[in-house]
Amino acid sequence: MDAVQAANSGHPGAPLGMADIMEALWRGCLNHNPSNPHWPNRDRFVLSNGHGSMLLYSLLHLTGYALPLAELKRFRQLHSKTAGHPEVGHTSGVETTTGPLGQGLANAVGMAVAERTLAAQFNREGFALVDHYTYAAAGDGCLMEGLSHEACSLAGTLGLGKLIVLYDDNHISIDGDVAGWFTDDTPARFRAYGWQVLEKVDGHDALAVDAALTTARAEQTRPSLICCRTVIGFGAPNKQGTAGAHGAPLGAAEVALTRERLGWTAAAFVIPDNYYAAWDARPAGAVKEAAWQALFAQYRSAHPALASEFERRIAAQLPATWITTAADCINEFQAVAAANATRKSSQLALEKLGPVLPELIGGSADLSESNLTHWKGCTTNNRAQPAGNYVNYGVREFAMTAILSGLALHGGFIPYGGTFLVFSDYARNGIRMASLMGLRAIYVLTHDSIGLGEDGPTHQPIEHAGTLRAIPNCTVWRPGDAAETATAWVAAVEHTTGPTCLLLTRQGLPPQPRDVTQVNAIRRGGYILLEPAGGPAAILIATGSELGLAMTVAEALNAQGARLRVVSMPCADLFLTQPADYQAAVLPNACRKRIAIEAGTPDYWYRFVGLDGMVVGMTTFGASAPAVDLFKHFGFTVDQLTSRIAAYL
Repeated sequence: MDAVQAANSGHPGAPLGMADIMEALWRGCLNHNPSNPHWPNRDRFVLSNGHGSMLLYSLLHLTGYALPLAELKRFRQLHSKTAGHPEVGHTSGVETTTGPLGQGLANAVGMAVAERTLAAQFNREGFALVDHYTYAAAGDGCLMEGLSHEACSLAGTLGLGKLIVLYDDNHISIDGDVAGWFTDDTPARFRAYGWQVLEKVDGHDALAVDAALTTARAEQTRPSLICCRTVIGFGAPNKQGTAGAHGAPLGAAEVALTRERLGWTAAAFVIPDNYYAAWDARPAGAVKEAAWQALFAQYRSAHPALASEFERRIAAQLPATWITTAADCINEFQAVAAANATRKSSQLALEKLGPVLPELIGGSADLSESNLTHWKGCTTNNRAQPAGNYVNYGVREFAMTAILSGLALHGGFIPYGGTFLVFSDYARNGIRMASLMGLRAIYVLTHDSIGLGEDGPTHQPIEHAGTLRAIPNCTVWRPGDAAETATAWVAAVEHTTGPTCLLLTRQGLPPQPRDVTQVNAIRRGGYILLEPAGGPAAILIATGSELGLAMTVAEALNAQGARLRVVSMPCADLFLTQPADYQAAVLPNACRKRIAIEAGTPDYWYRFVGLDGMVVGMTTFGASAPAVDLFKHFGFTVDQLTSRIAAYL
């Protein structure tokens, strides 16, 4: 209450209503060490209803994390460690960034998949090296979001027995009592998913919650939902149980009355020493971690190779053979003489790179044979095969991307998942959150343009490449042939500070000739692929399936004296991070005649060609027809482009 009141902003209702639940968890069964927030075998806690952030900050402060009281006094202020919603990497002890409701819940599913898979891969008889729980708190809003259905349905199917969700069932959302819009039989819904459901737990009785947690931990084959009946804003005599306690300070008078009602006599922001002593989790946490470290020392003695591999993966270090394997893969793909769809080149790249990356865990939203995300080294990950490296996500694009984030957050894995590029719309906020958190997650987004053909405009992405490029910290590759696809995969694996989108074709693309310098320059995101004799009088920029067209058009026009340079721009995001002198060498200011070609929305490319430049793109939706007919209909043939560009020049 004090922090929200001081900020004059925030959500006091959930923290007050969930306080007893969190006492049972954080002072009871949660295994963690505040002195080392990154201890690999800690339990994970996710506050999916992230608007209740002051609850989490209070818990972190009281249990001894590096979150001093001064930061709680600066709640929601610029550069404080107590942002309006919890942010991973910003506040010690926060496991994931939450706020968009339901995503934390889906992240928790990913963490539970990671725990079980890592345990199956590394635990040996007598050595439960990986053995921890994932706890998530969720409210009515989280369970109203469709994402909760996607993620929790899959969690039940996978039988994630070490996932425990504490449902803050207070019947209130921003608009008031949820009886007018949320009357689901939630326990029945979760039982239908295959969960253990513990109903009608008094959320204001810490002993009752503790008993439910004990029952939940005893169930190893099903995830558990603990339905805690609570009163939002508990203790606030005039606002508890109402939407008025949800998203605004209680007010000085109500705060005073609440302190009186709860019998709390200490002044604002004052915690008596005996309370600090009772809550401090550092001594017990140090003992728990020390016991685990002793176990790991024995494990290292018994299984030295596994121990070294575990440490490598937890540290997110690539294998010693990676550099050689990656270079060999790119060079091999540059030598490919046949035309391949880049989705096929992606699969072939996985065949080369996957065997040296046991941390790679893939999947697809029910499109494995279309995305070609499945490779020969894949084994299905399910309750019968928990060590598998391939998850069948079903038709759950949003859940997939949020689960990938949970896998990445947990550690020990490089996750990737596939769907059609057009369905990145379903998953967009999951991609955005991964970008915000700076997570290494790889999205294989195939069927990247009108080139997919007969499925028509519902499946043909137009604006999607541009909108993905607009997300900060999201790296977007649209490779034009096998060598660029292999390079994109290598770059995605090596990129540890944000997600990567691979936009891949259904149709075959011709390989492009390159010398060693050009092959190496692919990693810079944009490079000169064709240089005319005498230097450029104009520059033609292209990506993906339009790269081959650009090369053919340029060669035809150069034969007529046009002096067109072709710049391949498979990853504009990376190109824009290159030194200014490199960018100027590829796109010299003196050469103002510029054309960009991409079968998608044209707006993005004006930053490279200027307002006086020419962009050949799409300003309408597509149509249903064979790809060759569509490219002709929308003006993407050699003859059409040659005529248009010649007129512009």
